[in-house]
Amino acid sequence: MSRTTDILLTALAPAVWGSTYLVTTEALPAGYPITLAALRALPAGLLLVALTRSLPPRAWLGRTLLLGSLNFALFWSLLFVAAYRLPGGVAATLGSLQAMMVILMARGWLGTPVRAGAVTAAATGVLGVALLLLGPEAAVDPVGVIAGIGGAASMAAGTVLSRKWQPPVSALSYTGWQLTAGGLILLPLAWIVEPSLPPLTALNLSGLIWLGLIGAGATYAIWFRGIARLEPGAVSMLGMMSPVTAVSLGWLWLGQGLSLLQMSGAAIVLISVWAGQRANRPRVAHSFRASRVAQSRAA
Repeated sequence: MSRTTDILLTALAPAVWGSTYLVTTEALPAGYPITLAALRALPAGLLLVALTRSLPPRAWLGRTLLLGSLNFALFWSLLFVAAYRLPGGVAATLGSLQAMMVILMARGWLGTPVRAGAVTAAATGVLGVALLLLGPEAAVDPVGVIAGIGGAASMAAGTVLSRKWQPPVSALSYTGWQLTAGGLILLPLAWIVEPSLPPLTALNLSGLIWLGLIGAGATYAIWFRGIARLEPGAVSMLGMMSPVTAVSLGWLWLGQGLSLLQMSGAAIVLISVWAGQRANRPRVAHSFRASRVAQSRAA
């Protein structure tokens, strides 16, 4: 596939993740964040493992547990803490810092060069998310802020390490390993800190199926596929599509209003995502031309 096709396909994942807020608030029981996160991760992970008939070899167990913790258990737990203690706009704005963190982590762990255009696009994207989501009711809670930044750092580290560690299996298998590991970590935590779930309704089950099979299993397989094919900075910028989708669904589904400032923020986010893809594009053509020039001079 072409790079453009890979970008568009990978962008589907955060676009679908933008539905998480709507599904959680409209279809799931409130007050059980870790339990619901475990139910979102573990069944989807076990299903993918069964479908692909692939278990991580012994040498990959430690890496799988670490990645499952970073991408799911730790990230989702901190995300819920931030969501409960901060207004949604503040939490999402802190989450958008992930793109900047990925650029820095990729430099240290992968040797990826830090490009001024990529940094500018990431910073502009954070500004766009802030305009899209922040309101006059925005408040700062220290624990919530730490959780929000920690969640962004967890997902950023998971993204870069998922690129660094590429097992010789399909993206579905890789996703199944990580989801299962994350779910196994979340399950005892949920049992310790949260009460038992009430009987689930048909609407609750529908919401869990959507978040598990589509919002976790299918989309993370697409996401990890994109991580393997695209530059980490380019992939992380696509994550900013999530708040745009969330606000759009709130407008279309819940009848929430959109101010001119919010629409401007959405436009800035989309432009920054586009600019981020260009800034993070590999310089293969430049290297090829430089090589040809060197060869011609040597001749």
